[in-house]
Formats: sequence, structure tokens, C-alpha cells
Amino acid sequence: MRFTDDARRARLARRHGLHPGHRLDDPMAVARAMTALHATEAASVHLAVAARMNDPDVGSVEEALYEDRSLVKQLAMRRTLFAAPRDLLPALLGSASARVAAQQRSLLAQEVERHGIAPDGAAWIARASAAVLERLSDGSAVGARQLRGELPELDATTTPGPGAKKWDVPVNLGPRLLTLLGAEGLIVRAGNEGHWRTSRPTWTRMESWLGVRPEPLDPRAGYAELVRRYLTTFGPASESDVVWWLGATKAAVRAALTDLDAVPVTLDSGATGFVLPGDEAEDADVGPWASLLPVLDPTVMGWKERGAYLDPAHVPYLFDSNGNAGTTAWLDGRIVGCWVQDGDARVRVVPTGRLATRDLARLEVEAERLTAFLDGVVISSVYKSRQMKGEPLP
Repeated sequence: MRFTDDARRARLARRHGLHPGHRLDDPMAVARAMTALHATEAASVHLAVAARMNDPDVGSVEEALYEDRSLVKQLAMRRTLFAAPRDLLPALLGSASARVAAQQRSLLAQEVERHGIAPDGAAWIARASAAVLERLSDGSAVGARQLRGELPELDATTTPGPGAKKWDVPVNLGPRLLTLLGAEGLIVRAGNEGHWRTSRPTWTRMESWLGVRPEPLDPRAGYAELVRRYLTTFGPASESDVVWWLGATKAAVRAALTDLDAVPVTLDSGATGFVLPGDEAEDADVGPWASLLPVLDPTVMGWKERGAYLDPAHVPYLFDSNGNAGTTAWLDGRIVGCWVQDGDARVRVVPTGRLATRDLARLEVEAERLTAFLDGVVISSVYKSRQMKGEPLP
């Protein structure tokens, strides 16, 4: 069975809420449509919702994150922070988050010992973790700086050794410990002490924030549920797409595909993609559409193999060397450039090549829509692509 790139782009337009006729009504609907929203940069959550919501506003996203708590920020796939629907937490904590936590626990213990902070890194982690959990046992939400000031157990700083480079500076390991406890689901990022476009989280016990700590699924069941939701959003996807998105092993992905009875289809590239049973039918064309997506948007970051929607020659200008995407401009299911803000905070589209006047006009409509949503707020990013920085294409 063949599944064409045209059909993949039509499916993307519908299921990702990017076509104006298929936009969604609230942040939770957007998060469910996308499985989870990238949250490494705080503003990306709000901007991903704004691109897909009929009448977007900052307040509705803040309400979902901090009042209803229907969206929860959780470190998971590829050691990336996501804003995930609350009911996805058991699957995350049992699979992707657990994998990240195990890796981070080992690395942190090695750092503690290598820098002479304690002879037994695992024991130091246990003591510091106990101190943090005890401090937060009253249900309070506290920022990392305050915790460091209150807990001497977190006063652990690396010391650059002989031959250190000028960029090798002392680093406090307290935030690393908080990240570890978050990955393990013991604590969670609660409120944000900064503007919505910045990340200054407070930390609290998971059970204090949600009323109960979600019970992690066993790893196999957790991965199966993640892959089920992933294929609903991104299928058809190749095995390498799923492995990359999950940050998991091939063995875990193959087991999940087997458990789900995933159906193989042939993609235009010749590769084998997978869809869920009963989801094999190609999607009909949805007609013209345009969209402007933020840094690390889940649509852009959904596949490792991006030939269906991106000219490979443009990858170095829109992604960094680690595969992190900058802002992107889309026409009819293909990336055609990026967007930036000018000195007046207005959104401006930067195409990768010549576009027809009617296509530029469609993108301009989206630029005006995004400018109105931002309402003078300027978004900065550490993931600026070369094109966002103004470097010309060859």
C-alpha cells in the first residue's frame, strides 16, 4: 500500500490544526492533536497554540498550564521538555522520562565524584534529593535560587581543572538535581515567576501540584501508548522517525509497533512508514493554506526524515547542527522560509526563494495574525537558525 507525500501533507494540515478550516478551540485540544508541545523555550508553547487555535490568547494557555493544570511540563523524549496532556504522564514517566532520568542520574553522580564534591555520587544525590523533597513537603512551590539558598545540600559547584578552556566556568549542580527529580516525576515545574515568553519555573512536589503522583506504566506499555499517540499525530512515519522522536532504542520501538499491530505503508521516498490499524486511507487535499510556526514546533520536529515537507538543501539554514528547528513559514504543507520580528515587533516572513505574489499575500495574512497575538512582545531564542540571523542562502 502506498501513501503519497501529497496525502501526508494533507493529513498534516488537518490533524495538526494548521489549515484555517481545521484550527482548534482550546490549548488542550491543540496539545492532544500534537501529542505534546515542545516547551524547552517557554514561548514556543504559546506560539504553537496560537498557530493552531481559532481565537488564541495568552491567558488560555496560562490557565491550562498553571490553573487547570491540564497541561503539565515534563522532561521526556530526547531529554526535551514538553507540555503534555496530564493523562499522558503515566506513559511518559514509565518510558521516555524514566530513560532520561536513568541517564541523568548516572551522569550527575559521575560529575559529583569527578569534581571532588563527594566520594560517592549516588549517596550525594540521595542526600540532596531527600533535602529537596522534605523542603517541598509542605506543598509550597519554590524557585531554584531560593532552594539553593535554603538547602546547603544543593551547594555543590564544579571546579574547572587543569587545562580548562575560557568557557569552562564553575557550574552549580543544584539545577541538575532538580531536573533529575523532575524527570523522575517526584517534583514538577509549577508556576512561572517570569513573563510568559521566559522560563523561570518554581518547583513543587508532583502530588502537591496534581493532587496525586501519576502511577508510571511499565516501560513496554508506556512506549506503546506514546507510539500510539505519535502515529495518530504523525503517521505515516518510518521506524527511524519514531526512534528519533522518542529518543528510544530500536528494540523498544519495534516492540511498540508490534504491540499496536502497526500497518506498514510505502512512502514516496521508497521507505516504509507505519500507521495505526484502520488509518491507512490517504487524506484528500485540503486546499491552499499558510502557517507560521515557532522555534522547536512539534510539527517541524515530528520526523527525522523531512523530505516530504522540506528541501534538504535548506536544512542547514533552518536547523542547527543538533537538528533543532528555528521559526518556519509554511505553504501547503512545505516549509518555504522562516519568520522574524522587526524593530517594531511586527512579524516579517523571510522566504527561502522566490514566491508568487498570491503566496506572499497568504503568508502576510498569517504574519498579521501572529503580530496581533504577540501585541508588541518580542520573542528571543537561543535556537536562532542561520536564516533567522539573516544569513543569505547560496
